[in-house]
Amino acid sequence: MAAKLRKGDTVVVLTGKDKGKKGEISSVDPKSGKAVVEGVNVAIRHQRQTPAAPGGRQPKAMPIDLSNLALMDKDGKATRVGFRMEGDKKVRFAKSTGEAL
Repeated sequence: MAAKLRKGDTVVVLTGKDKGKKGEISSVDPKSGKAVVEGVNVAIRHQRQTPAAPGGRQPKAMPIDLSNLALMDKDGKATRVGFRMEGDKKVRFAKSTGEAL
């Protein structure tokens, strides 16, 4: 199945403690159906001090389920993603506006 949400997409959170927050996808794990979005679902992780990095409590974005995310269209609203053929290429498009992504 083709990926509806990809790395670099700007998304909005639909449910959960971060409902309404917006951010950019930094990584996607299609096998588990989760994505890491910058600034969303942030947890505090304890980091041991090393010569290269300081130690202490570091905020880290944790994975969030893909079903709780929706792609943002050009108007800044949540939209669903569809696929269509343009010539010989399969492209994603926003179902609310119909424009290709």
